[in-house]
Amino acid sequence: MFGTLDSPDCWPCPEDHWPNDERTRCDPTTLQFLSFDDTLGITLSCLTSLLFLITLLFICIFKKYQDTPIVKANNRELSYVLLIALMLCFLSPFTFIGHPTMATCMIRQNSFGIIFSISISTILAKTITVIMAFNARDPTSRSSRWLGARMPSGVVLLCSCVPILICTVWLLLDPPFPVKIQMGDTTIIQCDEGSVLFFYLMLGYLGFLATVSFVVAFYARNLPQSFNEAKYLTFSMLVFLAVWVSFIPAYLSTNGKYLVAVEIFAILSSSAGLLGCIFIPKCYIILCRKEMNTKQYLMQKPISK
Repeated sequence: MFGTLDSPDCWPCPEDHWPNDERTRCDPTTLQFLSFDDTLGITLSCLTSLLFLITLLFICIFKKYQDTPIVKANNRELSYVLLIALMLCFLSPFTFIGHPTMATCMIRQNSFGIIFSISISTILAKTITVIMAFNARDPTSRSSRWLGARMPSGVVLLCSCVPILICTVWLLLDPPFPVKIQMGDTTIIQCDEGSVLFFYLMLGYLGFLATVSFVVAFYARNLPQSFNEAKYLTFSMLVFLAVWVSFIPAYLSTNGKYLVAVEIFAILSSSAGLLGCIFIPKCYIILCRKEMNTKQYLMQKPISK
């Protein structure tokens, strides 16, 4: 409310305005959202770009050494799918930064959910490939060859269809939309998730998929091989689960631009965990330990201690 000095009459301020200390006029409220000009926004943007470039570098390394045993082991095509999915994960935070619009609100959560489901399902498919390779009784049989070729892509497609269905129904029934929340002289602009049920349904499915991937990778962690892929997959899923378990209480206790920053940090840290745990050991062997990048070394049994 505002009015002239010592006047008994006052008038309400328009929307997005707040009376000054003397209550003699209405001033525009300060808009708050995570912008590209904000220090926090600049920091997250630079970190996102750096991780994107690192992922692109890993793709180039794998492409250059694609015919070496360490790249061909455990399904080379799945490694490319996972790297591309992680690269898209590192791009998704850009939809969270900037003035929220109807388009960005609808895209940000849905794209993040679908891309992460592809990443986790690819890890699950890689783990299943490891288990099948060591437990196949007759690798030359027609059924083994068919399962070996079709199973990984089938797992990725099947597990990725569920979040696509969830996000499609979410967008059709109750999609996210931008809202303005006035708190004193500050107007917070953020995205309302629309249907909270679908939002937590998507997070719940990602948690379920990550848990299944972790359990399967944990089961395969002691398979006898010199370069045990399953150990790195197990640790990567452990990092992923730890990040998102800690994300939920932080997400529920913040608002405004800090809520967005918390989600971006969770996306970046979990994606970086997957990238580092799975691909840094491989790139280290490719670039620095070439004597380990041979078929003979990878197939030899480790010496028991």
